[in-house]
Amino acid sequence: LLDARDGLDPLHAWLAEVVRRTAVMVAKWQAVGFAHGVMNTHNMSILGVTIDYGPFGFLDGYDPGHICNHSDSGGRYAFARQPNVAWWNLHALGHALRPLCADPDASLPPVLDAFGDLFTEAHSDNMRAKLGLELAEDDDKALLDDLLVLMAGERVDHTIAWRALGRFDRGSGATPAALRDLFIDRAAADAWGERYLRRLETETRADAERRAAMDAVNPKIVLRNHLAQAAIDQAVAGDFGEVRALYRALRRPFDEQPGDARYAALPPDWARHIEVSCSS
Repeated sequence: LLDARDGLDPLHAWLAEVVRRTAVMVAKWQAVGFAHGVMNTHNMSILGVTIDYGPFGFLDGYDPGHICNHSDSGGRYAFARQPNVAWWNLHALGHALRPLCADPDASLPPVLDAFGDLFTEAHSDNMRAKLGLELAEDDDKALLDDLLVLMAGERVDHTIAWRALGRFDRGSGATPAALRDLFIDRAAADAWGERYLRRLETETRADAERRAAMDAVNPKIVLRNHLAQAAIDQAVAGDFGEVRALYRALRRPFDEQPGDARYAALPPDWARHIEVSCSS
């Protein structure tokens, strides 16, 4: 890792790798709806792995401005802001490394500026996979953006909607009920579904193959706050059965698990009132 590459000295080559790993990691967060909650610099890893996520949460209803940390009153670490915060943290790392540079007074290494392109590429690849698209076309971003606007407008469940997207059947020519019924504005959902079906006609994979690939990147089960709270409540009462059951289900988040359907259901109304903080 510390070998010089692309004409960079070992220190800058190392920093470039940290930048790449961080971009890939945060792109994965955004794809599955993971909100870290407390992205202080000391809560980030140079290895590009997720650490120290105390007040974290997975999105229920899709909300780009979602704040999972009760202590984050200003929304600094809101879901949609995570990529920018990661970039800021990398710049802080760059500042800390300046005394080790050949010229400590020089400007920050330009490798830091690669984060934007690296994140965009990784995020685009992830979202294209979630849409079940192998080929890249110019209108794919608009198709994705318009879906997210629809979801945000009605706070449609993030995990369930993406999983339901794999149920499109090109032969039926209709939006599957599993997705359509998540929306109040069914006409808008149908209109988007028609565009998506036309886009799928340019793909070569059979529906079953595409569905399997989509299910491998769109989880069926995520650790929602209300699921964790229910397990905690029972554990506090001395019963760890729910902790073990939830853990077993979460070990296979992409698999269909009929016996654990309750973990893949819409969250109850009381779940929206759960708040977590750094001391949770």
